[in-house]
Amino acid sequence: MSKPVVTSINPATGDVLQTFTPHGSANVDAAIERADDRFQTWRLSSFTERSRLMHKAADILDARKDAFARTMTMEMGKPLREAIAEVEKCALVCRHYADHAEAYLKDEPIQTEARRSYVRNLPIGPVLAVMPWNYPFWQVFRFAAPTLMAGNVGLLKHASNVWGSALNIEKVFREAGFPEGCFQTLLIGSKAVEGVIRDSRVKAVTLTGSGPAGRSVASIAGEELKPSLLELGGSDAFIVMPSADIAKAVETAVKSRNKNNGQSCIAAKRFFVHADIYGAFTREFVKQVEALRVGDPMLDTTDIGPLATKGIRDDLVSQVEATLKGGAQLISKPADVDDKGWWFAPQVLSEAPRGTPGSDEEMFGPAANIWRVESLPEAILKANHSAYGLGSAIFTQDEAEIEEAVRDLQAGSTFVNALVASDPRLPFGGVKQSGYGRELAADGIKAFVNRKTVSVS
Repeated sequence: MSKPVVTSINPATGDVLQTFTPHGSANVDAAIERADDRFQTWRLSSFTERSRLMHKAADILDARKDAFARTMTMEMGKPLREAIAEVEKCALVCRHYADHAEAYLKDEPIQTEARRSYVRNLPIGPVLAVMPWNYPFWQVFRFAAPTLMAGNVGLLKHASNVWGSALNIEKVFREAGFPEGCFQTLLIGSKAVEGVIRDSRVKAVTLTGSGPAGRSVASIAGEELKPSLLELGGSDAFIVMPSADIAKAVETAVKSRNKNNGQSCIAAKRFFVHADIYGAFTREFVKQVEALRVGDPMLDTTDIGPLATKGIRDDLVSQVEATLKGGAQLISKPADVDDKGWWFAPQVLSEAPRGTPGSDEEMFGPAANIWRVESLPEAILKANHSAYGLGSAIFTQDEAEIEEAVRDLQAGSTFVNALVASDPRLPFGGVKQSGYGRELAADGIKAFVNRKTVSVS
């Protein structure tokens, strides 16, 4: 009997890139055992040593960013220049935690009647990361850097269409000099995840992915009484008010909706524009969307590459068709696209009614939905209709409107006159169906530690 294989497909062409043999149960068990063994010594390592190795990992990322980026682009289709920027951002997060982990995790004194009392942040053990394909490097490194700097060790279950990138990430840490077992990639499918979570040697799990996957992982972790962190989908609101710099708002809106071929959880997907500027904003927005260049993601001139898989492309087509059938209007002229590969031309829909995918669902690709609103309260009300609550943005110069948006938008972040983006210095995460917990900054490194209370009398 032949062993099962996983095939990597180039979404730009439909051609086979590579085949992989998944790890069997014995391989997985051995990896978990190595992780558990390594944790017993890694947890005692100094911040100085961890920092030295993490800086080395950052250096490797910078030195080999072109090669890593090419693999990403061939596996999931993002424009090569965006893939290179992604690797550079991974180096940044490595250096951030290399330089700040010790300060983030320092003892926290608390005044009590005791002679000395404080909180100490201690590592807990192997942490499993279940990661998606859309940012094959970034999603992993924003987990791995704080995890390793905290004294934990990492196990990666990556999406099966980016296993080449997953193995490249493991190579980065190995070549940087991290001891064996500090970071390992498990080539397993989704059905094998439950067994890893339930293994007593695995102490926590983090997932970035879909709502159904998040609910499944959270349920299993809950049964095992293990901490979990979920970063799920998003359908971010983007509000534009009359005092906004319209040129900047349009430029940001086009970039936010279409970056990463429109396949980003924190992309602006629903646009609410005040009636006073709706015409001016929409005309320019549509003009710039229609000007986006769709084509070979390896070319510097390309703005939009293919969607990652045929299934993702087909789902988006169905969502758009259902939204138009439900009463929305297509107000842009989509470009012609190649029949070979998983292509979808950027487009703009307006006034999608409640109950249609454009209003109620996450569209994971370059399809924007826009609505005219008469006031900020109306915009916020419609924005909050979504089941998701990851990011949000508002463009306005009015301080009262800024405060109202910050106070009332149901989202894990609100960016004012700026693109919603993750930053190693800022906590990142969502509310409602976008998940729970926070990654990055101090919150991220404290997500999986034992915050031990110490009282000395």
